[in-house]
Amino acid sequence: MTRRRDFIKNMSLGAVGISLSPSVLGMSAKSYRNIIGANDRISVACIGINGRGGGMAKTFANQKNTEVSWLCDVDNRTFSKVIKNLGETNQQTTPKTEKDCRKLLQNKDIDAIYIATPDHWHAPLTIMGCQAGKHVYVEKPLSHNPHEGELAVAAARKYNKVVQMGAQRRSAPTLTQGIEQLHKGIIGRVYMAKTWYTNTRKTNFLKPAAVPSWLDYDLWQGPAPRMPYKDGLIHYNWHWFWHWGTGEALNNGTHEVDVARWGLGVDFPVRVSSMGGRYHYKDDWETPDTQVVTLEYPGSVMLVWENRSSNGRKIEGSDRGIIFYGENGSLDTGGDAYKVYDNNGKLVKEVKSGSAEEPMDGRNTASPSLGLDNLHVADFLGAIRENRRPNCDVETGYKSTVAMQLGNISWRVGRDIKIDPKNGHILNDAEAQKLWKRTYQNGWEPKL
Repeated sequence: MTRRRDFIKNMSLGAVGISLSPSVLGMSAKSYRNIIGANDRISVACIGINGRGGGMAKTFANQKNTEVSWLCDVDNRTFSKVIKNLGETNQQTTPKTEKDCRKLLQNKDIDAIYIATPDHWHAPLTIMGCQAGKHVYVEKPLSHNPHEGELAVAAARKYNKVVQMGAQRRSAPTLTQGIEQLHKGIIGRVYMAKTWYTNTRKTNFLKPAAVPSWLDYDLWQGPAPRMPYKDGLIHYNWHWFWHWGTGEALNNGTHEVDVARWGLGVDFPVRVSSMGGRYHYKDDWETPDTQVVTLEYPGSVMLVWENRSSNGRKIEGSDRGIIFYGENGSLDTGGDAYKVYDNNGKLVKEVKSGSAEEPMDGRNTASPSLGLDNLHVADFLGAIRENRRPNCDVETGYKSTVAMQLGNISWRVGRDIKIDPKNGHILNDAEAQKLWKRTYQNGWEPKL
């Protein structure tokens, strides 16, 4: 099957990374080089294992020549469950446990870390991992704010590490074929992408409470300035508070917007606008449950994301998806498949997951495709072994992440913002520019 374009797949990290001597980095030559052969076992530490992180630990453990050697979480209830689940994998050893990721990073035997923490930890921990000589797989979004996202890109380059963001569709073989077809002109010049996400999230109120005995709340807060604990915040509802989260725009919108940006072939916008609010319920949420973000890119190209977190009516029969509009028709996708329509809305081509191009009479039956998580993790491990960029390299992930962060900034200041298309920076708006970065707990600000 068609994978990522060859010139990207074959790029060497060393060709563009900054080469520093081991003595400059304060590392031994062995830990600095950290060259892993094709047949060498990769030791992975999974950080943040409640929910998705625990499931992804199994995905890593089932990879060839890979061992989940450590588990890390501030919730001490998580370890026994994940260790039990890892017993159902190909892994023969039992991982060790540690609640403090800073101690974990000191271990020279760990080759890579997987990050599934809350958003406010993503970029600081990515930077810390690179500085400690580890390769990094970080779930989306890459960062809590644009400034630390830029630092994460710089850290990956400075320390010459593979950093993959968890945008799994970048490793989807059939979708990759569809994106390549877009770039070859299957619907002519593509000038717009519409993306969306719908759900039925409920009302949410937080109540002051004592910190539970199973939680190290101080460490959970980490880089974020300290706030009193409230019941209902952990383990999920932090998403809806700016202090730790980034709202639905980054929680789910990052996925669709990443594919849209990929298909449109764009980097940074020139103008961003956003409208919406907490319309469905009146509760403690700070982020919108109803939001539309519009991004205008150079060359008369537009990207739109629509969010309805609390009204689950589907769009085009799907709760999430992407439609590309071009001069000669449109292309729809959402997962590892795509459909092509003419300008009158007539379906002219459909390619299902795992299949070759199929005739429209439906005579062929597509074989089930491999899980996208599995493919994306395999690509990350392959990039480490082959000394190349992964499918969703840190710079690619940053451009998709900052697109939605700019949408949130526009919403928070209540107006359109102008953007420098060379680097994504906000132009001539001091109030908006203040939201480019955050304040950190004393001693926790990420630095290179």
